[in-house]
Amino acid sequence: MKSLFACAALLALAACNSEEAAEAPAAEAPTAAASVGPVKPSMPAPDEETFAAAYAEACTAAPKVSTSLCKSAGFGKEGFVCEYGLGDDEYRRNSATLMPEDGKWVLAEADKICAADAA
Repeated sequence: MKSLFACAALLALAACNSEEAAEAPAAEAPTAAASVGPVKPSMPAPDEETFAAAYAEACTAAPKVSTSLCKSAGFGKEGFVCEYGLGDDEYRRNSATLMPEDGKWVLAEADKICAADAA
């Protein structure tokens, strides 16, 4: 008799629990429909040649860029942070930020960067 009562209680709990599970997927359906696909970038990421051209355009009197490496400024941030070496230097000792402007990459705060590299 006790086991029959225990089985009946378990069935009642299982029945109550199944109704909540059926309601949960209905609540999740609108959020799945609102998901956004990947965004296509408007400009390609700058490579070594792109940075060298942007630097040469901004700092005409400075030595030529020998090596560079650009990394994204961060998730949700615009631009790239580039580390670079000048002249015969094979090490990336300097840092600059590239920002998109009118469909091309330009140095942010070019006057400060050029002044520091000329010294």
